[in-house]
Amino acid sequence: MKLKQVITIVILFLMTLTGMAQRPGYWQQHVDYKMNIDVNEVTFQYDGEMTLKYSNNSTQDLSKVYFHLYFNAFQPGSMMDERLKSIVDPDSRMVTNIGTKEKPQLESRIEKLSPNQIGFQKIKSIKFNGAKASFIEDGTILEVVLPKKLKAGTTAVFELTWQAQVPEQIRRSGRNSKEGVALSMTQWYPKMAHFDEQGWHLDEYVGREFIAPFGDFDVQIQIHKDYIIGSSGRLQNPKDVKGYVANPQIKLKNNKATWHFKAKNIHDFAWAADPKFVVDSTKTKSNVTLYTVFLPTNPEVIANWKTALNLASEFFDLTGKQFGAYPWDTYTIVQGGDGGMEYGTVTLITGGRNLKGLVGVIFHEAAHSWFQHLYGINETVDEWMDEGFTSYIEELGMSALFEKPAVRALNPIAMAYAAYYKLAKSGKEEPMSLLADYYHTNYAYSNQAYNKGAVYAEQLGYIIGRDNLHQTFLKFYDLWKFKHPTPNDFKRIAEEVSGINLKWYNNLFINTTRVIDYALSAENSKNILISNKSNFAMPLDVLVEYEDGTQELFYIPLREMRGYKPTEEFSIYQGVKRTVLTDWFWTKPTYTIALSKPAKVVQIDPTERLADINQENNSLKF
Repeated sequence: MKLKQVITIVILFLMTLTGMAQRPGYWQQHVDYKMNIDVNEVTFQYDGEMTLKYSNNSTQDLSKVYFHLYFNAFQPGSMMDERLKSIVDPDSRMVTNIGTKEKPQLESRIEKLSPNQIGFQKIKSIKFNGAKASFIEDGTILEVVLPKKLKAGTTAVFELTWQAQVPEQIRRSGRNSKEGVALSMTQWYPKMAHFDEQGWHLDEYVGREFIAPFGDFDVQIQIHKDYIIGSSGRLQNPKDVKGYVANPQIKLKNNKATWHFKAKNIHDFAWAADPKFVVDSTKTKSNVTLYTVFLPTNPEVIANWKTALNLASEFFDLTGKQFGAYPWDTYTIVQGGDGGMEYGTVTLITGGRNLKGLVGVIFHEAAHSWFQHLYGINETVDEWMDEGFTSYIEELGMSALFEKPAVRALNPIAMAYAAYYKLAKSGKEEPMSLLADYYHTNYAYSNQAYNKGAVYAEQLGYIIGRDNLHQTFLKFYDLWKFKHPTPNDFKRIAEEVSGINLKWYNNLFINTTRVIDYALSAENSKNILISNKSNFAMPLDVLVEYEDGTQELFYIPLREMRGYKPTEEFSIYQGVKRTVLTDWFWTKPTYTIALSKPAKVVQIDPTERLADINQENNSLKF
């Protein structure tokens, strides 16, 4: 046996011992960044130095590696610019209407950026283990040809220097936001591209989201002394800078303060800076320090941020119990960007919102700490799992903490269902398995990823049982935190927890645009006919209220499930007899329930978790 083969076997064995082998042969790359940047707040340019330790845990020798240079998208003629010109519903934040309200003519703002307004990241030098490496910049991708191969199972050191300019156009990153934030620094450094069993993920940046390897970050930012920064990780020198202690002893170099942050086991690092920022903080019951960093523009804004910080603390405790403990010791909510976007232990959000809007976006971005930053989901491939599960968690939090729980006790994400139904009937729906960049419309992308993805999760609870869904999330946490799972990994855990086969569900709901549509009819009040009017079969809960006032819940499993869900605890089912009927199979379009006595009311799924696009024919009254 060759030495290389022996090394590979040993690596895989060690991964198994450390819990990394979630699938046979599973591996993942690792990065450690150490960066120092010097910011010119007048020109919005900065110089950067990076030392990157990159561990090749794959079984493949690498002759090339790749980095993302996201700021290069903010230039006339870029793929992002061309996408804005060609898509029928471009992002309104990135276009200008040069026509009229009646006859809009939308123009890409990127196309009009001048040389001192564009974004760029220009690489000055790259070394690989001390030797000069050649490189090619191609749009937002940097290709680095290694002077020697990076062997499987070894770690290399890259040294990079670069110069960058922050773009005037805000798209997550950027300068001078509409709310007056000077610097929103996301996707701001040359970021190592993701390499896994599918190969390199080299998506050009056109405005969608990301995938990257996990690692540690050690970042020093030199900026004018008056600026305050909110960032990923924990600030290492709070006494040396403004905002985080009462009377700092600021150490200056060329009238600049140095901000030093560290973060462990994250896969993206972001920050924002402004001289008008104020900082507030609290601790959760689980001992996570939460920071808010925002512009105190008026008393209402200040009050909203204070209330939102306290609700965020409750949200972290609630979500930790339901989906697994938040594993980092800080989380920072920073005003910046152009909406809301998650990064490792930090989010940038717009802050001039009413209280409900502010809390909602904080809950959503904080929920991404699980689905994206605890699990490094490939958002360019499985965007619905990232955004959909996050939206699901957000709505659970809003229902429990911001609204009266009784309002949405049965289906806490009813609004997501309504949005999905609208999409399914619009003619614009595309399969959720479509790569995020390639949707014909932003409307379809948004509703697939956020709303249909959330429906997938809640409807899965309808299929396997709400408690089984909860246990699935917790087991998923145990097996996949700090790794890169796929939807199939989640499905396999749900199958193991519930004993139910779910291949049919994932195939039809994710890979097709088929819809669920059942209808009730009856010859008389004792013979109930159920018709599957679509091409998507599902298990059914049918609640019958008899003429004598008693109730009975009939459960019809789907044959493809090879099992059935347990009794669920819902208030409407308390004291109701549950009868499990013979399974139904998708090749048969109708099913008859023969009742023992006359019915008064019959209803399919009174919890409304079955995503039936036509609810009008789901009940009968006699």
